[in-house]
This record gives sequence, C-alpha cells and structure tokens, in this order.
Amino acid sequence: MNIKLNRWRVLIASTIINLCVGAVYAFSIFALPLTEVLDASISEIMIAFTINAALFPIPMILGGKLVDKGKAKIAIMLGGSLFGVGFVLSGLVTATWMLYITYGVIGGLGQGMVYSATIGNSVKLFPDKKGLATGIVTAGYGGGAILIAPIANALISSKGVQPTLIALGITFLVVILSFGLLVKACPVGYLPQGWTPPEVNKGGSIDIPWKQMVRKPIFYVIISMFCIGALSGMMITSNASVIGQTMFGLSAATAALYVSLYSLSNCLGRVFWGAVSDKIGRTKCLMVIYVVIAAMMLTIAMSTSVAGFVVAIIGIGLCFGGTMGIFPSIVSEKFGMKYYGVNYGITFIGYSGAAFFGPRIANSVAAQNDGMFTNAFYIALVISLVGLLLTFVFKALENKKQTVSLSATESVVN
Repeated sequence: MNIKLNRWRVLIASTIINLCVGAVYAFSIFALPLTEVLDASISEIMIAFTINAALFPIPMILGGKLVDKGKAKIAIMLGGSLFGVGFVLSGLVTATWMLYITYGVIGGLGQGMVYSATIGNSVKLFPDKKGLATGIVTAGYGGGAILIAPIANALISSKGVQPTLIALGITFLVVILSFGLLVKACPVGYLPQGWTPPEVNKGGSIDIPWKQMVRKPIFYVIISMFCIGALSGMMITSNASVIGQTMFGLSAATAALYVSLYSLSNCLGRVFWGAVSDKIGRTKCLMVIYVVIAAMMLTIAMSTSVAGFVVAIIGIGLCFGGTMGIFPSIVSEKFGMKYYGVNYGITFIGYSGAAFFGPRIANSVAAQNDGMFTNAFYIALVISLVGLLLTFVFKALENKKQTVSLSATESVVN
C-alpha cells in the first residue's frame, strides 16, 4: 500500500531522540567523579551501568509491542520521560543502591523503550533501505556520547557530577518529548512510493511470531553472534575513560575527548556497515567485523603508546557500531516485519549478555592486575574468533533453509 509519508523527517527526529538516550555511552565520564561523591569503588559504581544495560530486553519488548500496534509515539514519550527522570534522580542520590535504581532501573527502562520504538518504526518505514535507515537511527544512539562526553566533563569540572546529571536529565526530557511529537507511526501495509517488495517477501510468508522464532536454531546463532559482536564494544564503552587514564596516562579532559572519538567511530560504523550490508550482505559484513575486532583487541593489548590506544578504540568503535546497525536488519529479514518489534526486543538479549559480561570481565581482570585491562583484551580477542566461526554456521543454516524452500516450491510445481 503506497501512502504519502515524510519518512525522512521521522527518521531525523528519531535520530535526534537517540542522541539523548545514547548518553548512556558516556557513563565512564560520570563513573570516577561518582566514586568520590558516593564513597564507592569504580566496580560498585559500574554496577549501575550493568543494570541499565542488562534490563534492556524488557523495555525493548514492551516498546516493540507498542510499535507493532502502531503506537511508536506513545513508547517514545513514555520511555523518554522515564529516561530523563532517571538522570535527574541520579543527581540526587546519596548511596550506590539508589544509583542502581535511578540510573540502572528507571533510566534503563526508559532508554530501552525509546530505542526499541525508534528502531522498530524506522525499519518498518524503510523496507527498501533497512541497513541504511537502521544505521542512521542507531548512529544517533551510538553518537550521543560525542556531544555528551565533553559537555558533561566541562560541567562536572565547574558544577560537580550530580548537578550535571540533573541538568542533562532536564535537557533530555525537553528534547525527547519535543521531537517525539514529530514521530509518526508506520501505517499498516506501508510501501515507499515507487518501490516493489522482492518476490520472496510478498504474502507475509516470513512473518514469524516470537514463540516460533525461539524454536529455530538460527535464532540462537543470531543471538550468540549479537552478543559476541557487542562484547568488545561494551568493554570499551564502559571503561574508555578509565583505560585511557590508568593504562595510557591521559588526563580526565583528554580521556573525555577520546571517549568522544570512540563514540564518533561507533556512530559512523552504524551508518557505514548498515549501508555496506545492504550491498554485499549481512553475513560478509559480520565476518569482516569479527576479524577487525580480533585485530584491534590484539593492538590495544600489546600497545604501550597513545597512538595504539587511539587506533584500537577507533577500530573497535566502528565494529561495535556495525554490529548494532546490522542486527536489526537480520532480524527483520529472518523473522519478518509483522512481529518485528517484539522479535527484535527478544533478540536484544544478546546485547544484554554483552552488556552484563563485557564490563564485568574487564573490571574483574583489571582488579586482579593492578588496574591493567590487558588480559581482558585477549579474552575478547578469542571470543571474537568464536563469532567468526558462528558466521559460517549461520551461512550454513541459511543455505539449508533456502534448499528446503526451493525443494518445497519444486514439489508444488510438479
């Protein structure tokens, strides 16, 4: 069904909204100052980040359910309110357990709901450019720290960390709710003008509800690849500033700039790999991504110079962004669009696994090695090679499915 709709305006508004919720990637800027304010260790503070990320599938599924019902705007408004309030309340806490509730639970629930709604709605609006559209809208999320990190660092230096959290929370509320008014839910049966869906996608033959999806072996391969692809990124995301300061002797201000550089790479990687995957296929892109991750982990593990640190975080950022930009398209192509919101929310458990284990592995290893993350990088290197092997399993399952479908078609014809 061809319906006139300014989908690019919706995409731009969704991307700006994601710039706000992407502030979660700047948590390492807040972490060290919060240790002083709350008299806690860095590991205790980082639990708030872990909770925030680990909860992601729950609001993703809730937001996805609303998107599937044509209520993307409601999901954004509700989620945006929770996210902004979570930041404001984080500026008022007096103990770490309170931070776990405000930043971890409240902020995490809001963040996941917004993220799910912006991505789910964008995928539905751009069936002809899935990789590019999801790359752009997730780039907003990945690039949030580009703006937030230096601003937050400057505000922390002059005002303190908690007033900074309050100011940012109020700003996020205003921006998300304002741009949320511009978001229009994708109409049922929407097709871009002049675009005809591929023959294989006609008739809704691949629309698979979540109960059937979780019974398929390929789902577990996808969720595992997602987890592995995001693991190294989550290690760096949660510790970029700390790694820069403890291992490479950077000042807090300089480390904040490199956090922004990492976030920029993350942002660009989502658009770049999303667009490339539209051209050469998702599997080939993932193969390259896992190889580059392994190479960058080896680089940062062996490097003793700031230059090596910079090269590594750029490469890891690009690949982390690529992972986040490619998997929305993979889920829509393997399981269809009708139930996409919920299906992607469930698949996002892979990201949550990375968010839970990535920072914990990095911080645990560092705690046992006088603040050095080197062994954690080697662990991530090995895991990325496992991801590379899984792409071959994924490809084999795809080929098997295509063979079965072809055989069934030939049987009907005969």
